[in-house]
Amino acid sequence: MDKFFTERTNAKNVLLALVVIIIIGLPAYFLGANSESSNYNGVISTPILEGGSNLEPAEVDFSPVWKAWNVLNKKYVPLSTSTITSSEDKIWGMIKGLTSSLEDPYTVFLPPVQAEIFAEDISGNFEGVGMEIGIRDQVLTVIAPLQGTPAQLAGLKSGDNILRIDGEITKSITIDEAVNRIRGERGTEVVFTVARDGDGELLEIKVIRDVIEIPTITSELRSDNVFVIELFNFSAVSANLFRSALREFIVSGTNKLIVDLRGNPGGFLEAAVDMASWFLPAGKIVLQEDFGGGAKPKIYRSRGYDVFSDNLEMVVLIDGGSASASEILAGALNEHGVATLVGGTSFGKGSVQELVKITSDTYLKVTIARWLTPLGTSISHGGLTPDILVEVTSEDIAEGRDPQLERALQLLLN
Repeated sequence: MDKFFTERTNAKNVLLALVVIIIIGLPAYFLGANSESSNYNGVISTPILEGGSNLEPAEVDFSPVWKAWNVLNKKYVPLSTSTITSSEDKIWGMIKGLTSSLEDPYTVFLPPVQAEIFAEDISGNFEGVGMEIGIRDQVLTVIAPLQGTPAQLAGLKSGDNILRIDGEITKSITIDEAVNRIRGERGTEVVFTVARDGDGELLEIKVIRDVIEIPTITSELRSDNVFVIELFNFSAVSANLFRSALREFIVSGTNKLIVDLRGNPGGFLEAAVDMASWFLPAGKIVLQEDFGGGAKPKIYRSRGYDVFSDNLEMVVLIDGGSASASEILAGALNEHGVATLVGGTSFGKGSVQELVKITSDTYLKVTIARWLTPLGTSISHGGLTPDILVEVTSEDIAEGRDPQLERALQLLLN
């Protein structure tokens, strides 16, 4: 099998990570973690594109906008001198209003401050709490806290609804605005007021910000001869680390494999495609990218490493913290009959964003497509439902039980 794991040059891998431009699931939303890897919440396209023409669309009457602008300039009296708004701020506000009218939490305008934060995320400089957030049913929601980060250690969990940040209500907040509130210097405190399923009262959770180091992967051969790979994100190095873990699996001599994607909020799309390629013949569909409007979808296909025989017995674990690239990998392996899905319903983050430069220091992050599984199921519409749904109760957590893993082991060992 080693011939299938021959090293590809690091330079090629780095170039691919930089040029491929679709990043899914994590920068601005990991809140102190490493890399959209954002998508945090989605996917971000690079390179950064320049804005379009400055000409007004012929079919749109902008006169109400300019009339409102002139009325405000002439008549508005600020409540205090501290609330005087510059023309530039008004323009940024107009663009924010335009994006909010689309009711898409992932299409947002990044004015200078938020744009600078986003750039820091991409560069890999992170201080924060270490979790990914998203919008579900118009409520700010924790997709997944990263393992070992302040968010996880403080007790935040996948599915928590964040109602307040430092006492400020989060209703109608955008993801980027939430990120701006949550991020901060190492050692400082941020307080979340959250609603959690199963708890009748609101919870107040205090988190001390820190420098975030994102774990990537662990692997082990259990005493019951089941090999477990736990993948925490889809970063630029995840594909190579996953390949190494698969080599360990093959050398172990067992044919029973669990890939644990619970709490994995996503990362690079190319990493998910590469990982799926170890299990699928060349040309098999891993993902469809639907641009709407009758446009031809973009198809991502397996590269055909396909090193495993029909003797492979495989389970993929997912839950409400599995998003974006996790859903892509899990959906592809499941729909091609390679793996059984066990656990909870995934988050449902299946859209693609493109980063467009509007001015020298502002950007527009706009949804340009949605992801479909090989059979055409929209990931954004309710996420992935596992073949075997296993609930984890508060009692399970308190007593250190993992019924989802136990069910996966039972399936493989029987």
